[in-house]
Amino acid sequence: MVLLVERLTKLYTKLENHHHRQQLEADVLSAALKAFRSAVTNRLNQLLLNPKPGPEILSLSWIQQCFELLPLINRAFAKLVVDIDYPMSSWEVASLDEYFNYSLHLLELLNSISSSLSHLAHARLSFAHALSLLENSPTLAIKHLKAIQPQSPSKDFRRQENEDGDDKFSSCKERVVNRALMEIRTISFWVCGVVLASLSGEAKPYMEIKQMISTFNTALLIGVDSCISDVIVDRGELLTEVKELNNAAAFLASAIASRESSDAAKDLEGRLGVFENQLEALEKQVDNLFSKVLEGRNELLLGVRQRRQRP
Repeated sequence: MVLLVERLTKLYTKLENHHHRQQLEADVLSAALKAFRSAVTNRLNQLLLNPKPGPEILSLSWIQQCFELLPLINRAFAKLVVDIDYPMSSWEVASLDEYFNYSLHLLELLNSISSSLSHLAHARLSFAHALSLLENSPTLAIKHLKAIQPQSPSKDFRRQENEDGDDKFSSCKERVVNRALMEIRTISFWVCGVVLASLSGEAKPYMEIKQMISTFNTALLIGVDSCISDVIVDRGELLTEVKELNNAAAFLASAIASRESSDAAKDLEGRLGVFENQLEALEKQVDNLFSKVLEGRNELLLGVRQRRQRP
């Protein structure tokens, strides 16, 4: 009888310790996910404060601030993975598939953004060429002062994503990683939609991407999206810098045609210099993020291959 009691006591203690360890792990996972969401939410809220949603949103300077969200949330996700002690080398197939799908789609969106930026850079060159013709061929210069027309993305973004839920993830850590992946996928794609809509001057890419991520609707985006949506969808205007360049070019063309003396050429030249610097800065952000995402995919692929080669 005494032996039976001792065995039952040990079993109970063992079960109690196991339950305690499970509870500790659950607390750590919950805290890590909460910290991740808090970091992302704080940065999203800053978009509403600096500046307040309005005409300033449709500007290259604001787009740069918006785009800075992407490396930040990727760093927040990397910190989450470290905090829960669950490196990518330990991920199961389901999480690997989710990450590969997310990163591939993000690379496609970044390519579309690069294409839109290249179009604007090419349009800037036309104005710069017009300035070089002013002294010897003013009439020819006018032909190069036509208003910049932003390029609409050629890609259709209406592809629907499917959400399978947590059932396919076998561990608590897998489920936490998946939830965080859903958050960064939704926010990353949303940011790209905002940027593409701002660069193209139309709401179409923004609305299509919102439809694509609708199954992953996250509470983190509700506040900021409701404000930004009003500006993008209701106004559908050109970028502030593009409108200013077009106005300056039109004023210069008018001055040339009427043979009036003015500072129009100097004004356009100054605006082109600022515009060039802003485009280059944004292009650098896009290129850097593209390289980081591609590097992450390649490292993960290498890890998967090495894991498969193990006996």
